[in-house]
Amino acid sequence: MACQSLCRYTSRLTLNGMIKLRGIVRSASRQAEQCLTVKNRLTQPSAAWITTGPQQQHGTFYEFRTYYIQPHLNAAFLKLTNEKIQLRTAHSELIGYWTVEYGGLNQVFHIWKYDSYAQRASVRAALAQDPIWIEQYISKAMPMLSSQDNEVTYLVPWSKIQKPPKEGGVFELATFQMKSGGPAVWGKAFQAAVGTHTGSGYAHSVGVFHSEFGQLNQVHVLWWYESADQRASVRHRSHEDARVVAAVRESAAYLVAQKNKLMFPCSFSPIN
Repeated sequence: MACQSLCRYTSRLTLNGMIKLRGIVRSASRQAEQCLTVKNRLTQPSAAWITTGPQQQHGTFYEFRTYYIQPHLNAAFLKLTNEKIQLRTAHSELIGYWTVEYGGLNQVFHIWKYDSYAQRASVRAALAQDPIWIEQYISKAMPMLSSQDNEVTYLVPWSKIQKPPKEGGVFELATFQMKSGGPAVWGKAFQAAVGTHTGSGYAHSVGVFHSEFGQLNQVHVLWWYESADQRASVRHRSHEDARVVAAVRESAAYLVAQKNKLMFPCSFSPIN
């Protein structure tokens, strides 16, 4: 009997201990979850924070178009476009038209300005009904292309279109794939990086554009140089400038990837 009583007493002690232990574990788990929740709130940007920052204040946008030309028809395409471009510019404003020399072969790149999406839709509808445009250009040009691509962009709030100080020269389209979050996240650092180049006289910025449709979180900087050799010389000097190095290093913290193209303006390009 004494043995049985002792066993029952021991079992009760063990059961009570397990109940207390479970309570301690549950309490610790709740505290850990609360700590993790607070940490996530501090370290992860909220949706409101991501969308806060300089916003587009008007409807004007810029369509980037890239045409890939069949190699053996490159010269013929450029000749036809030079002769008939006025049929297209009669419908909307052309900002610039370039041939790609480095960073892509048998390509042309052009930028078109629109005041709204409604205006662009109206322009496209008018072109589709323009028999001269279709007969004299589209019907001949489209078979010369292997593919086409486009992207809708806005000028970043602190940039505007600025023509080069003189005609001629070369243009570099530098494209930066930035981390998610938009200009609210990386805008100030990127602006500082561009500003140190322009403010120090290393390069002339024609415009800085942020993607809206196409590959998102992309920023394009269209630079102008007097020549490809002048660009090379400028880059060597800027890499030794502590201000440029510091600004670029800060901006690079938000960078995922980058690419560029060196381009020559066509004779009919408004920016040349």
